[in-house]
Amino acid sequence: MRVLWVKAGRLLPVHNGGNIRSYHLLRYLQSRHSLTFLSYYDGPRDLEYERKLRAALPGAVSLCTGRSISSPLARGFDYALNLPRKAPYAVHRFASRVVKEHIVRRLEEGSCDVAVCDFLDAAVNFPATLPVPAVLFQHNVESEIWRRKALTESHLVRKAVWRLEFEKMLRYEEEAVGRFQHVIAVSEHDRSLMLAWADASRISVVPTGVDVQQYRAGPGMREVEPLVVFVGAMDWEPNVDAVEYFCSAIWPGVQHQVPSARFRIVGRNPDGRVRALESESVEVTGSVLSVVEHLRAAAVVVVPLRIGGGTRLKIYEAMAMSKAVVSTTIGAEGLDVHDGEDIMLADDAGAFAEAVVGLLQSPEQRWQYEKAAHELATRYDWPVIGEKFSQVLEQVAFRRGVMAEPGFVSREWPGKVS
Repeated sequence: MRVLWVKAGRLLPVHNGGNIRSYHLLRYLQSRHSLTFLSYYDGPRDLEYERKLRAALPGAVSLCTGRSISSPLARGFDYALNLPRKAPYAVHRFASRVVKEHIVRRLEEGSCDVAVCDFLDAAVNFPATLPVPAVLFQHNVESEIWRRKALTESHLVRKAVWRLEFEKMLRYEEEAVGRFQHVIAVSEHDRSLMLAWADASRISVVPTGVDVQQYRAGPGMREVEPLVVFVGAMDWEPNVDAVEYFCSAIWPGVQHQVPSARFRIVGRNPDGRVRALESESVEVTGSVLSVVEHLRAAAVVVVPLRIGGGTRLKIYEAMAMSKAVVSTTIGAEGLDVHDGEDIMLADDAGAFAEAVVGLLQSPEQRWQYEKAAHELATRYDWPVIGEKFSQVLEQVAFRRGVMAEPGFVSREWPGKVS
């Protein structure tokens, strides 16, 4: 099978959830099919990035758009220019005439059996009429993320902006889901949201995975310090909101019962609001070479997300390392986890704090969760997930008769912003 995979932004270095998921799936597909990976990115041309990309994925094609908006002031001005457009800014900023022409040429020359549009932001450069079977790979339901951002934002100006972007994203995402012949979601929850826009036969679920070999538990790690760890890109708004919420509403309750406990925030590009959380008991690492050692040192891993979509790879990574995890329902959304068995779920700040305290104070309880978590994670090793993804692409490419024709079922959306 000949696959064309298109992704906006740099794939390397692989250190955020979406890139991790794409990277492992790409490596699996390349080992079994003829794969052309098209990566396009902003800013000046980066020959070193292109060299590393070809080394990781031989035959990869890189396109530099030359577009560069680095300062907050320039980003604000660019956003203002986008206000009259129908497409949300988060998507339109990836639009490129050069990239679109390149994609159209490849699709029309018949060099691929199926095309994959990786994330919604790459869809802006796909033609309205798709000459070959094409799949939209939805790591998240993007409009749901913007809806939740608008709901949880207290700043009136930002709330108005998030609401506008939600409304634009909702219209754009519905159109994109209807335009592609097939959609791959990462969870049944995301699929259920998109069923408002497309027939069930056109949406498949391929769950997220974990590199079990990389995230393996270290020997003799049952006795650990009372260290609580959060892992994530710290320039991503849902993660910023999560650690702010944890430090203000949850952490005081933990410290009251376990005064020696420490909280470590691990992730690249910490926002100023994140840096402001540092104290005697709260550490902000910034970028690290690897999160493995930080996870290995943790007694408890927390995922206190209130905003987000898709699935959180960080949970399976922690579980693969035999770590007890406490998460909000949103944080664990879409994962095959079981509250009270292999994870603890709590949406109330007090209940969340009590769950963390219980795990810190009871090594036996913690060990039970660690054992169950590891057993669950081993079922989601990337080769298993990669094969499921490959099977969906083969169905779309060669057995199109089993798929329903593109079209909308409903134009209603199951959530509103108030």
